[in-house]
Amino acid sequence: MDVTAMLKQFCEAVEKRDGKRFATLFAEDGVYHDLFYGAFQGRTRIAEMIDDWFHRTARDFRWDMHDPVSDGHRLYAYYTFSYVSTLPEAQGRRVGFEGVAMMTLRDGLITEYREVANVGPAFVALGFAPERVSKILAKEGAELQKAPRMKRHIA
Repeated sequence: MDVTAMLKQFCEAVEKRDGKRFATLFAEDGVYHDLFYGAFQGRTRIAEMIDDWFHRTARDFRWDMHDPVSDGHRLYAYYTFSYVSTLPEAQGRRVGFEGVAMMTLRDGLITEYREVANVGPAFVALGFAPERVSKILAKEGAELQKAPRMKRHIA
């Protein structure tokens, strides 16, 4: 499996708003865990996430994956991601994130996608009020508390 080619297709499909192409990178039962919109399971829902959810309040996506590492079962890559926000408070600004994509693979397809992203600078660039940022981060914190790998840390 050529992970560099797969990641290039992954990014291009998002940039071109091609949810169907994007979804073909996932197993039939694959799950994409989006930081903002939650989990999307199955190719139909994953395609919908790209074609509809991603583009509701943004346009002109740019996504690059850097320095991928994979053992054939797991794939990690540092990424840079940006878009032009169409939210009123953003006033048409381009906002960017950096993060790490974490994928579980089976037979060359993604079964699970998760990410950790540095969202703070983007929230400031978007013009979000402190209360809104706090609400979003509290939701993310609540999800983190549910993660099985955090059990020892919250006991």
